[in-house]
Amino acid sequence: MALTPPKSVAGDLTQRELMLHDGNWFHFLSANIITIVEKCMCCMQAGTQMIKLRGSSKGLVRFYYLDEHKSCIRWRPSRKNEKAKISIDSIQEVCEGKQSEIFQRYADGSFDPNCCFSIYYGDHMESLDLVSSSGEEARTWITGLKYLMAGISDEDSLAKRQRTRDQWLKQTFDEADKNGDGSLSISEVLQLMHKLNVNLPRQKVKQMFKEADTDDNQGMLGFDEFCAFYKMMSTRRDLYLLMLTYSNHKDYLDTDDLRRFLETEQKMTNVTKEHCLEIISKFEPCLENKKEGALGIDGFTNYMRSPSGDIFNPEHYQVNQDMSYPLSHYFITSSHNTYLMGDQLMSQSRVDMYAWVLQSGCRCVEVDCWDGPDGEPIVHHGYTLTSKILFKDVIETINKYAFIKNEYPVILSIENHCSVIQQKKMAQYLTEILGDKLDLSSLHNDDSSKLPSPASLKGKILVKGKKLPANISDDAEEGEVSDEDSADEIDDDCKLMNGDASTNRKRVENIAKKKLDSLIKESKIRDCEDPNNFTVTALPSSGKAGLKSDSKKNKLEDDVESGEDFSTNKRHSRSLMGSFSKRKKKGSKLKKATSLEEGEDDSDSQGNLARSSVHYSRINRQKKTMKLSRALSDLVKYTKSVGTHDVETEISSSWQVSSFSETKAHQILQQKPAQYLRFNQHQLSRIYPSSYRVDSSNYNPQPFWNAGCQLVALNYQSEGRMLQLNRAKFSANGNCGYVLKPSCMCQGVFNPNSEDPLPGQLKKQLVLRIISGQQLPKPRDSMLGDRGEIIDPFVEVEVIGLPVDCFKEQTRVVDDNGFNPMWEETLVFTVHMPEIALIRFLVWDHDPIGRDFIGQRTIAFSSMMPGYRHVYLEGIEEASIFVHVAINDICGKAKQALGLKGLFLRNPKQASLDSHAAGQLHRKHSFSSHILRRTASAPTKSQKKNKKGFPEIAFDTKDNSSEGAGEDREVEAASQPRFEQEPERASLSPAPRDGASGEVHGKGLKVILKGLCLIIPLNLDRK
Repeated sequence: MALTPPKSVAGDLTQRELMLHDGNWFHFLSANIITIVEKCMCCMQAGTQMIKLRGSSKGLVRFYYLDEHKSCIRWRPSRKNEKAKISIDSIQEVCEGKQSEIFQRYADGSFDPNCCFSIYYGDHMESLDLVSSSGEEARTWITGLKYLMAGISDEDSLAKRQRTRDQWLKQTFDEADKNGDGSLSISEVLQLMHKLNVNLPRQKVKQMFKEADTDDNQGMLGFDEFCAFYKMMSTRRDLYLLMLTYSNHKDYLDTDDLRRFLETEQKMTNVTKEHCLEIISKFEPCLENKKEGALGIDGFTNYMRSPSGDIFNPEHYQVNQDMSYPLSHYFITSSHNTYLMGDQLMSQSRVDMYAWVLQSGCRCVEVDCWDGPDGEPIVHHGYTLTSKILFKDVIETINKYAFIKNEYPVILSIENHCSVIQQKKMAQYLTEILGDKLDLSSLHNDDSSKLPSPASLKGKILVKGKKLPANISDDAEEGEVSDEDSADEIDDDCKLMNGDASTNRKRVENIAKKKLDSLIKESKIRDCEDPNNFTVTALPSSGKAGLKSDSKKNKLEDDVESGEDFSTNKRHSRSLMGSFSKRKKKGSKLKKATSLEEGEDDSDSQGNLARSSVHYSRINRQKKTMKLSRALSDLVKYTKSVGTHDVETEISSSWQVSSFSETKAHQILQQKPAQYLRFNQHQLSRIYPSSYRVDSSNYNPQPFWNAGCQLVALNYQSEGRMLQLNRAKFSANGNCGYVLKPSCMCQGVFNPNSEDPLPGQLKKQLVLRIISGQQLPKPRDSMLGDRGEIIDPFVEVEVIGLPVDCFKEQTRVVDDNGFNPMWEETLVFTVHMPEIALIRFLVWDHDPIGRDFIGQRTIAFSSMMPGYRHVYLEGIEEASIFVHVAINDICGKAKQALGLKGLFLRNPKQASLDSHAAGQLHRKHSFSSHILRRTASAPTKSQKKNKKGFPEIAFDTKDNSSEGAGEDREVEAASQPRFEQEPERASLSPAPRDGASGEVHGKGLKVILKGLCLIIPLNLDRK
């Protein structure tokens, strides 16, 4: 969008002085422009009174201003006080004029378009819609915000993390300064320690306070002194000991020490002295150390907490897989009912959802099309009270946002319920708006047994829909096609028919809830994130005729929530209309979900499923047909929607997509897993949620990925565990929306549900040492907030993949320490197919009556880096856990190994052994503690518990990064350091075994012991 600068501030700007960056952001090039932008910043920091529009007719007058650090927009008055802000980091787009859906609800002439603008922020593209008193003020804000966004988008990740840390320190300081005098007293610092989950002796805190208090204002800490105090308090003992191990007892690392650490622990190769000097120059804050080529503890800490020390492979931020295989060889991230903001019955439909979903990496979006007034097709969820949006607006939004973040093809899944006349209108809009994006003539691919590749389809949009049969005359403008292949058609029980909306809603709620409960009990729906908290939402009054609802008016807070914080399964822009159920009755056989994370029912009743059929199957219904326009049919080529095939029959063409409900797909997966896998090698299949998930909950996508299903469609508006798995899956290939399947899924057959799916193949052993945590917050929903007790954290690690690989392990609980807890425990996992496995790190607060969720990070097994790494919890500033990752190749039965004493624990007698299971032999738990631990981390039924006292650990010097390297690794002679990696699609040929017992390969014992053989007594307490 072109930007018109404010005349009062930016009147002298010329078009040549402004350049678009990535089609969105502006670079301000000349000194004159910088001066103008500084004036914009001053105006924004001085503040502007504007009207904030909401869903209701009443607007709110608020005073908006840019904070002193230029890091967030704040406003007043607000009941949220310090939390009333939108971070500049979270802003996705700033739009001039009345473009958002909120503005569309107001009659023409209500506001001057020149005074209107919208700020889209957060992962869910929420909008803050503002009306200023003049067009000049609006343009000043638009100019300033675009400048700030451009600066952040060009900022390197290290600088961004440092800026985030500085902002966090300043915010923490301001919040602790209760009386607002710009300094902290000892009592304020002690209160802050409690808030930060720090449990230090009062005398220790006073001693550090005195050392940091260096100015004339004795007894008070200014901001700079507070930073020094915080640095003293947060010195990492684990990192200091690690540094001493490789520095030969020096308090710094020279270039030789650093190179040895990088090669031995971090598995980097070709590390040169020049590269080590670059690290020292970039991360060492002390000028004297820089001159001498030394990396002290502060520099080492900076390096380890930078993206270079992150567990996520930095190469995976870009596309790193071969994109030249057929589409059927890829998992493709997909959205269900993309247009919906909330539940499936009463929520808003918004074109903004397409913009957000496409920019978040999704490559398959759904458009439900129905006849609309005035000959204009509309998009909404049929037979419900969801709001309606124009098909034309949807296609324009898709055209604008489809390829902003990546060029790989977008699949437009059309659910067509329109008359032939309006189908022609749809085809007209698709052709006129999308233009060359629909043109596939350049591909020259006439072999219907093979799909084109993502690389060959860059910048293209594929229309998925019905297609006229070949035997219909070319002159015919329309024809009949089967309507049996309509995916995701809402069940009759869930239709809101004409009549009283409230009565119908309650009827549908009760029917859907009972049906969903029944399906879960019978294992036909395997997962439900929170079965005890099903809600649908009110549709705010839109002023449009025909949408009557006697739902209660929203009583939302007057303020916009921060774009950085979306609590799981809670909608901040909607009021709750009701609950499908209260707590289940005592006689219910369903397990209660103590949190979002425990909602998944891991038990698979395969026998039940094999003997039963889907209740609401359409098999016995009379076949339905519909009229299809030739114009719309001709837009479909490689993605023809077809009816559900028998997965055992031979496929005549690969240019088709079969859609399965989750219940039908789960039934096939249990009864014919190998055949389903072969079926998905030749054509695309799409899985969509059960129509009884009217609350927009999500199913577990992993079982369907295990069977090679490409398009596993999820409700993107429902944040939670399942979307976190989806994000982790597709982050492994630059978040481009396509992830290459393992080669064994693209040719050959195996049973993904088997206990040994790939007999004779090498397995991976993941050895995770959970060392420590940093700045873990209190649970978000803590009733007492910051005043609550200091947390008692523990870490749970879960492997999610093939059924045989799914397993959980957890550390011990550390009492009263969320700031820097030390666990130093090792968890061991065996993974049969690491290419599709996900590793999920969860941090919990132990409680006498259960546990409270603190945070999580989920990553693909293939994206994990070896060595000492930080795992940053998703969406929580600064919170992390410090781990050591080792991956070994094993075959046959793994050897047992005794635990190793930890390097980092202060008291060896209190230290858990390196083996979690071995350590349990030396730790006595109370009976109640034992029960709580068993309850909190029960293994899945498909995984047998280890009956022996020690875990089976294999030692192997093929210290593989990510998925390990093949035996015949080629070492590249490159000048730049690199990480050892496995070839992208390594062949899974059987590996020879050394004897019947299955010896492990290599000499990994020496590597794992490296750095642990020297235990250094150290006391960091300041005298």
